[in-house]
Amino acid sequence: MKEVVTIEAEGSKDSKKASVVGGGGEDMGASSDMHNRAIKILSAREAYKSGYDEEELEKPSKMEVLGCQLQVLPQDPARDWAKNHHGLSCTDKEITLYSKLTERTIRTSGSRFSSLEWTSIGWATGLALAAPILGFVSFHLDGHFPTLITAAATGVGVFFCLPAGLFKVTKIFIPYIAFIAAASTVSTASHTHHLGHMIRAYTAPTLKKNQFHMRQGISSGLSLYATAAGSFGSAIISAFTYHMLREPKDHEFISLWVVSIFSGLKWLVGIIHCVTACTRTSASISFSSKFHPFSIFKYPHAIGAIVCVFLSSFTSMCIFVSGVIFIVGQLCIKPLHLLFFWLIYFCFPLVSLPLLQPLQQLVKANSVKMQVLGFLLSILSSGFGFYFSDTHWKWRHLLVFGAIQSTSNGVLHAFGRILVLDCAPSGKEGAFSIWFAWIRAIGLCAGFAVGSGVPGRIRPPFGASFCTALAGIVVLLFGNVSDVGGAEAAGNVVEDSERESHVSKESGMRV
Repeated sequence: MKEVVTIEAEGSKDSKKASVVGGGGEDMGASSDMHNRAIKILSAREAYKSGYDEEELEKPSKMEVLGCQLQVLPQDPARDWAKNHHGLSCTDKEITLYSKLTERTIRTSGSRFSSLEWTSIGWATGLALAAPILGFVSFHLDGHFPTLITAAATGVGVFFCLPAGLFKVTKIFIPYIAFIAAASTVSTASHTHHLGHMIRAYTAPTLKKNQFHMRQGISSGLSLYATAAGSFGSAIISAFTYHMLREPKDHEFISLWVVSIFSGLKWLVGIIHCVTACTRTSASISFSSKFHPFSIFKYPHAIGAIVCVFLSSFTSMCIFVSGVIFIVGQLCIKPLHLLFFWLIYFCFPLVSLPLLQPLQQLVKANSVKMQVLGFLLSILSSGFGFYFSDTHWKWRHLLVFGAIQSTSNGVLHAFGRILVLDCAPSGKEGAFSIWFAWIRAIGLCAGFAVGSGVPGRIRPPFGASFCTALAGIVVLLFGNVSDVGGAEAAGNVVEDSERESHVSKESGMRV
């Protein structure tokens, strides 16, 4: 069409050529009409060209055109999965579940969040809510109501686990998660306080320096076995969650609600501990001593221990969450194999942690050295994952990874708690326990946020875990952190002469 128009236009400039083309009168009129149309078309085209050149800024950019094309394309999780996971096959249910967790489908106040990010927000809200509550209960933990506080915190947590599925509203999960996180933090503080009293019940209130190994043996045994029992409880929850997720797709919401109810009922079993516990109560702390919750800042060894608690909890949670997301999202592991990985992770400490106690006594390692061991294991697992992030992991690799990291998590938790209690003076275990519980919860929340913040990329969270584990070793080795030094500063360990005078003074008071 363009060539015809050009020929006609050029012919209009040459009368002879036009006369050759035109023959009779009718043909001449038709030719003249075609000539006029050609002139109009050419004029319009030239005007369009000149106008387009003058208004070049109105021309759409390539990114705008690409954006329009992307908006037209439908969102298909299965297609996106196949594009990024060549050679891996996964069921539609697994792909959909992974997409629901990682994609930003929750909209509120003009912002979009993923389910994992929404959980982090609720968790952080719960920690902010728990801060003033912990400050208040610290007086009564060291007073006459530690058992009542444990029962109340457990009851609140159980209550908010039960109605989680009554309202299918996204925003309602923020207060649910917040109250559960706050109740869990208070419960952790009360259980840690009770562990401190158990240690004192098995040992004297004050010990000679050469008798401190007796306290180390008792405290490490109690903490290790308690941590192993907690791991077994986590294994039960993971197995039940796997069982419920096998339900049909139409029942996913109800299945997760049943998991929440089961978790609450399992948590309720902890009230048995409140009924059977025989705690040693001290005189109630006067409310005039308003700085009682901050008494930990008078003890430098305790501050160093709290810093290590944050670093260890962040490292453990970041490695676990990012590892699970990587295994499910990038390796497309079978659901049954994922269950096996969870069971290895939560059940292996049942064997490894009790075996560590005789090893600790054999090499005469204190709480600081055992925490260094835990950080070294975390460095090994995070470094392994970081270096081989682009490699398709085999099943045996997952088993080794789970066994090493679960042992590291158990060691860091068990001996981090012991180190804080060693630095706590008699009658102030509650004030130290609230800081242990709150700082540990902050580390877990931060590790969860970092580990789930970049799904599909394992290197950033594993690199962060590697750095925090290394920082923990530096704090333990070069910081002012010592179990014996902290116990001496707290009055739990005295010299021989001081011990004799203290015993004689107590016997005189009894007479």
